[in-house]
Amino acid sequence: MSVSLPKQFQVGGLHCGLKRNPNKQDVAIVLSERPAAAAGVYTTNLVFAAPVAIDRERTPGRSLRGVVINSGNANACTGQRGLEDARRMAAIAAEACGCQPEEMLVLSTGIIGEFLPMEKIDAGIRRVAETLGRDEEHMVAAARGMMTTDTFHKLISRRLDLPSGPVTLTGFCKGAAMIGPNMATMLGLVLTDANVPAEAAQAMLREITEETFNCISVEGHMSTNDTVLLLANGAASSEPLAGEELAAFQRELLLLCTELAKLIPLDGEGTDHVIEIQLSGCRDRAAARQIAKTIAESALVKTAVAGADPNWGRIVSAAGYAGVPFDPSGVDLHVNGHLLYQQGAPVAFDEATVSRSIKDNHDTIIDLRFSEGQTSLKFWTTDLTTEYVRLNADYHT
Repeated sequence: MSVSLPKQFQVGGLHCGLKRNPNKQDVAIVLSERPAAAAGVYTTNLVFAAPVAIDRERTPGRSLRGVVINSGNANACTGQRGLEDARRMAAIAAEACGCQPEEMLVLSTGIIGEFLPMEKIDAGIRRVAETLGRDEEHMVAAARGMMTTDTFHKLISRRLDLPSGPVTLTGFCKGAAMIGPNMATMLGLVLTDANVPAEAAQAMLREITEETFNCISVEGHMSTNDTVLLLANGAASSEPLAGEELAAFQRELLLLCTELAKLIPLDGEGTDHVIEIQLSGCRDRAAARQIAKTIAESALVKTAVAGADPNWGRIVSAAGYAGVPFDPSGVDLHVNGHLLYQQGAPVAFDEATVSRSIKDNHDTIIDLRFSEGQTSLKFWTTDLTTEYVRLNADYHT
């Protein structure tokens, strides 16, 4: 799929020495040529990284110019020095790009508890600032500059034709593990040339995050650095979007964030299956999300899918301990379209056929239907394999 940048944005990325492999980018810059409205949502982990503290201070904001990004080092659990280093990153990027330090946001990802090698980062930021561009090569370099254990870069563009003129939305994200959402998950960045006021951008980003990035999980481990940012520079129109045009933009942003969010479990380290949990008939969204998240993070459900075992008891029992009251006699369960459990009781099914439907397909659909209300929800996770354990056991060493 081809990608394009919104008007008056430039991006770039390169290797500055944070990662051992010289062919892997580890620093990136996203720059708006004009002031942009900025919104952000952040981890609710009490232990949060220095860049999260900086960005929280600056969003929502009406006059931001860009984001400086590093990977390979999370700058988390680094105390006062970490805060100073994050502010220094913003100041270096601002100086190199011709703006003010408070106009830059910061994203970091990687190993927790190590200080940033600021000499390397300083040199890298300045070199990136000299090589910014708008083509696909520059976008891919920026996307790779925010990767850690990802196996592929995650970059999507969408175009929305409005009566006032076309607008472009482009999203970047990273994530393959330490995915346990409770705000956003991983690092995400959406750029648009739509004219969206900062307050409206903040409200819609928070709402959309609940339906997208907060509906994925790999192993349930909430990161210290989880951040999703939205920058809207208004280059596509002089008047702010309002009414139906603003609603149309929000729908398009939802589609973009959904696509980005689904790429993360797709890239789950060492996994063989993406699991889509479909819930219907729930009392409300909070109840649905709690049940889905509990199923998604059950090691026994995940290993059953890894082994292509249609062990429906693990799924139903995980729903039962989610802490959400429901009538067990009103529950139906389908896996990949096969009915396994109906109205609280097992039904006869061909285990070999269902097992084959799991084994032979990358996607596994768990469809759980309740009789409590009208709310539906989709949630995405992965299976749990020995390769996942190996990769994460070796992450630091």
